[in-house]
Amino acid sequence: MSSYTPPIRDVRFVLTNLLGIESYSSLPAFAAVDGDLIDSIIEEAGRFCAEVIAPINQVGDREGCTRHPDGTVTTPQGFPDAYAQYRDAGWGALAMPEEFGGQGLPHVLGTAVEEFLNSSCHAFNMYTGSIIGAVLTLAAKGSDEIKAEWLPKIVSGEWLATMALTEAQAGTDLGLLRTKAEPRDDGTFAITGEKIFCSGGEHDLTDNIVHLVLAKLPGAPEGSRGISLFLVPKVLPNGSRNSAGCGAIEHKMGIRASATCVMNFDGAKGWLVGAENEGLAAMFIMMNATRLSCGNQGLGHAEHAYQKAVSYALERKQGRAPGSHAVADPLMVHPDVRRMLMDARAFTEGFRALVLWTALQIDLSHGAATEAERAEADALVGLLTPVIKAYGTDRGFETAVAMQQIFGGHGYIAEWGIEQIVRDARAAMLYEGANGVQALDLAGRKVARDGGATLDRFLGAVESDCDGADDALAFFFEPLRESVQEVRTAAHALMTMGKSDPNNLGAGSYAFLQMMGMTAIGWMWLRMAKAALPDRDEPFFAAKLATARHYALHTLPQVPMLRRKVEAGAAVLMAIPAEEFLRG
Repeated sequence: MSSYTPPIRDVRFVLTNLLGIESYSSLPAFAAVDGDLIDSIIEEAGRFCAEVIAPINQVGDREGCTRHPDGTVTTPQGFPDAYAQYRDAGWGALAMPEEFGGQGLPHVLGTAVEEFLNSSCHAFNMYTGSIIGAVLTLAAKGSDEIKAEWLPKIVSGEWLATMALTEAQAGTDLGLLRTKAEPRDDGTFAITGEKIFCSGGEHDLTDNIVHLVLAKLPGAPEGSRGISLFLVPKVLPNGSRNSAGCGAIEHKMGIRASATCVMNFDGAKGWLVGAENEGLAAMFIMMNATRLSCGNQGLGHAEHAYQKAVSYALERKQGRAPGSHAVADPLMVHPDVRRMLMDARAFTEGFRALVLWTALQIDLSHGAATEAERAEADALVGLLTPVIKAYGTDRGFETAVAMQQIFGGHGYIAEWGIEQIVRDARAAMLYEGANGVQALDLAGRKVARDGGATLDRFLGAVESDCDGADDALAFFFEPLRESVQEVRTAAHALMTMGKSDPNNLGAGSYAFLQMMGMTAIGWMWLRMAKAALPDRDEPFFAAKLATARHYALHTLPQVPMLRRKVEAGAAVLMAIPAEEFLRG
């Protein structure tokens, strides 16, 4: 049974060879970033995750969290100590704003560390992973008093934060929520209602928990236009306990060490964040950050599952290679086993590059020299956010399942650890906006709303790299250029067919998202192949080129098939009356 080994060499390759983050030293967040700092951060973060966080992963899955009669919750053995070490080492503050006590380093470095955390223990990172979104939301929308009172302790890790959005009758459709906010005489609000699926809603890692809660004021407009955002702490500034408590813990398929709580707010004291009835826009700051983190979870699961499967395939002897006279050879000799491993390798390394490239765009959207550069980076992040969340978590789960297959029957047995990865990975496809909703967001909001202008700029950048590639990379840039054209054709079909029948947009959106995911990762593979070409005789770079060739031969050919799915429209999907789906 293998342990987790952070992919430090590959992360370093992406940060330095592909992204060249040292070249951004003119930007404030990058001023101190050099090769030594990069190495120090990823090596120490890797060591910390492998030695401190990974050992609590299976323990946490076995034990889960415990809710006590008084509503308090204890996390599994080892979690409080691991969190204390995480907080004291400053990992949570790495990419946080300096003005609130953070280290102010680039988001792209924090994203690399986040992958290690997701691989080593997804459930642990459920407590810490929402902090960046909470900080961004409060920094952008909170009053000066809120920022001064709450942000320093959240940034330092002394307190943790949660999102409280979902209600039993209001999942994706937040306009249906019923939680109420009544004004108090002192300018605060009394929050009353029940929220479900609150990750880290109650725990024993910190003394205080800051909940960001969506609720409706008296007389608010109907639907999502009437939602406001409130900061509701577990412990009030005077030290007394607020009337916000955990009513239950959900019993889940995976991430069992994450306390997923039903939270009851019974006239709890809260502070308005931002303007009245503009809470959804404020919360989307947090949700978009969390959606990118979800994609990173898919990456973490795929990487960890791949490592376990490789270790098993090298050791387990079953069957024989053609011409072999051994009693049995390692699984690695079989082409079908290698097919699954190469698919996993091609996705994981390519998606890592896309996740880190997008994180760099987030840094540029805040710190680039000109407004035009900042706006362009922000538009690209917006375009790719649903792709990274949905395609990344779908493929992360599919990769975990494929790696489980390599174990055969042992993959179904808990002691090997691979079945936990499969169970944990499934959650990321569901929360923060289910993946079908992400596809609708991509097609309807990110592409159709501006007539495909941002998409055209993205695809133009891919084509430009194809045009400038060395002839030795023709094996890759030729199918990638074809994929770009397929995406353009599919986008035009979506927008045209959607005008005649909106259902056509919904029917083709998921296949379109898959096309985008494959093409975006393909772009990263072209760029990685270009970076590897000068050193092609070294094993690491030779493997990069071989994996790029695999992606060109096995993944990019799927793009034309998906375009045909987009063009199929909604007629067949909508043809059967709803009641006919019930079989008598």
